[in-house]
Amino acid sequence: MNRRLSFFAAGVILCVSGCSLAPEYMQPAASIPATLPQGAAFHCPSVAPDGAALKHREFFADPRLQQIIEIALENNRDLRLATLNVERSRAMYGISRAELLPSVDLTASGSRQRIPADLSSSGKSTTSARYGVNMGVAAWELDLFGRIRSLKDQALAAYFASAEAQRGAHIALEAEVGRVYLTLAADREKLKLAQSTLDSQQQTYALVYKLLDAGVGTELDVRRAQVAVETARVAVAGYTQRVAQDHNALNLLAGTSLKQELLPVDLTTVIAPEAICAGLSSAVLLQRPDVVAAEYRLKGAYALIGAARAAFFPRIALTTGIGTASSHLCDLFDAGSGTWNFAPQIVMPIFDARIWAAYRISKAEREMVVTQYDKTIQTAFREVADAMAVQGTIDEQVAAQQALVDSAGAIYNLAQTRYQNGVDNYLSVLAAQQSHFAAEQGLVSLRLAKLANRVRFYAVLGGGGE
Repeated sequence: MNRRLSFFAAGVILCVSGCSLAPEYMQPAASIPATLPQGAAFHCPSVAPDGAALKHREFFADPRLQQIIEIALENNRDLRLATLNVERSRAMYGISRAELLPSVDLTASGSRQRIPADLSSSGKSTTSARYGVNMGVAAWELDLFGRIRSLKDQALAAYFASAEAQRGAHIALEAEVGRVYLTLAADREKLKLAQSTLDSQQQTYALVYKLLDAGVGTELDVRRAQVAVETARVAVAGYTQRVAQDHNALNLLAGTSLKQELLPVDLTTVIAPEAICAGLSSAVLLQRPDVVAAEYRLKGAYALIGAARAAFFPRIALTTGIGTASSHLCDLFDAGSGTWNFAPQIVMPIFDARIWAAYRISKAEREMVVTQYDKTIQTAFREVADAMAVQGTIDEQVAAQQALVDSAGAIYNLAQTRYQNGVDNYLSVLAAQQSHFAAEQGLVSLRLAKLANRVRFYAVLGGGGE
């Protein structure tokens, strides 16, 4: 008897475990160079840390920015949706996994029936009753060929892919908060420059008007000075609008209205994010959330092929139950009232064109996912290479722009002196002032580009998201 029970238990385990007809997974070879770009345009600081290994608090050194990021991670609605999608995928995986196990139900029933005399075999009307309690399994598929197990593996891969997508949303949120924070700081600095230029132009306008009253200046110079004042006023209004919009964008990312003390004063007061490096090997890209998610989707496509293959083989479903039944409720659990049923069913597909079509679809979908995986890696390589190119050249651009600002400032001062001494006309002053203002604005934009690229570099390397 014990030997029979052992064989029966082994048979049940074999039926439950089954086999898998899914093809063996092989990671596709990435169609990108083995090393990241090198050369003068891709210079990387030798002492810079590995960006992918830095936590966001180590990378974003500004304490106010750190607080805003923490608030955004707690309240951002997009990140919350990504997290809920992970929970949904996990629940769907739980449903797929539960299909491997039988569903046991307990059913209690009772009925009474009156049969009229003309339908009764005895010629008299009768009343019958039936009560029963039954516990059993209904249509449990024995997964001999791994169809259900393959679907379970596909659901698991989808769950892991959603988790990586959530990590990617986490990283993207940190990077976007950092970018908007830096943009707000830069626009506030540009607003200060515009306001300072407006004040300077108003003073110059007053001076030119006095010269006109004294009979030294001309009406044309007054009109030119007035144009410069109005141009500066337009710039002030424009940057005021941009600062307000940046603030609104930061509030949306944070999911709440941020206090003024958390906002940056200007770009010069912001503690710059850490300068980072990517190393030499392009294998670092394989750890990016979007690449890992694409690989999980590929594994899911392999599992779907296994499910499609298993559809060609027989399906065995088992329905069985044990219980008790009686015509009297009080005798329901008496000796001799036991019942049982056992109804296995085997379905063998003979001709079903849909099975072949589904198999071809699963193979086509695998090739599509392989292509998407390869494209994801290529996109990651380009994003990292672009960020490295900016990092390798931005310092030279900033230095050249600073020299341009210094030269334009010197020209502006000389032009003002020459005009006040009557050596030159006001047109030279106006042209010098416009060049100086544009150079200062360009310098702020380049400094912003330098810091924003660090944030982008950190994100495309897959940093943060812890």
